[in-house]
Amino acid sequence: MPISFRTCNTRIDTTMEFSKYFLPLFILQAIFLHPSILAAPKNSNLFREYIGAEFNNVRFTDVPINSNVEFHFILSFAIDYTTSSSPSPTNGKFNIFWDSDNLSPSQVSSIKSDHSNVKVALSLGGDSVGNGYAYFNPSSVDSWVSNAVSSLTDIIQQYNLDGIDIDYEHFSADPDTFAECIGQLIKTLKKNGVISFASIAPFDDDQVQSHYLALWRSYGHLIDYVNFQFYAYDQGTTVSQFMKYFEEQSSNYEGGKVLASFISDGSGGLSPDNGFFTACNRLKSQQQLHGIFIWSADDSKGEGFRYEKQSQSLLAIPH
Repeated sequence: MPISFRTCNTRIDTTMEFSKYFLPLFILQAIFLHPSILAAPKNSNLFREYIGAEFNNVRFTDVPINSNVEFHFILSFAIDYTTSSSPSPTNGKFNIFWDSDNLSPSQVSSIKSDHSNVKVALSLGGDSVGNGYAYFNPSSVDSWVSNAVSSLTDIIQQYNLDGIDIDYEHFSADPDTFAECIGQLIKTLKKNGVISFASIAPFDDDQVQSHYLALWRSYGHLIDYVNFQFYAYDQGTTVSQFMKYFEEQSSNYEGGKVLASFISDGSGGLSPDNGFFTACNRLKSQQQLHGIFIWSADDSKGEGFRYEKQSQSLLAIPH
């Protein structure tokens, strides 16, 4: 029975008072509590690999696939440039620049049919096109988004793809314009049911970070994975340095699933030979191994994909 008492001729029911003040407080906490606290990322068995940029005849079927991981191939690249001998920007009208002879729509369907744990995405932009850099160069937000939604929907449906990755590395537009173009693109493709996931692929460069962090601040809730290019750090990175870099970027992309990464040819960052998997095990012990991605299957082909096997074996161990 509620306890009641009188003061200043006013009867106060403590049960009613508790409900009156506690419930609004609870609702306010639920609304304003940071989403990263509500759903902090945990360990994952996600493995991702870029494929097709270097035209060395690598196929999906060349790459070993562990049935106990979630596996994403990322076709590299679709670029909004012409396919002429001197490519020029097309304001969001994307064309295929990956090795489509060996990575065709029928081969996408086949690898997904043979492996129920495989999904396939495409990556936008990349470092270069033809003999020059690939610039993000929209005429306007609305026209770029309209063209991008149309052209990418056609490619994604033709290839039966599942998601997109954003890997622009050079910019002829300010960070806010980049954020609006890419954010609206992801939002529309998800709303239309064209894709089920989206990722971004920044690295530690002031201009790159300014653009991707602007995107993250406005549209981070729509971005499923952060393929941070840890291999863009200096060659010879140590385990302790890698852990520091990972902490820094996890703070920058707060609440995001930041993946660990290395480059197959060992040209940058922390290599498998120098302790990459030691670092991954440390992250796993801290519930921070959200997945691993590799650049790239093209380079790994000559090495027999040994680090793909090792990466997936680590991820497949129950966490």
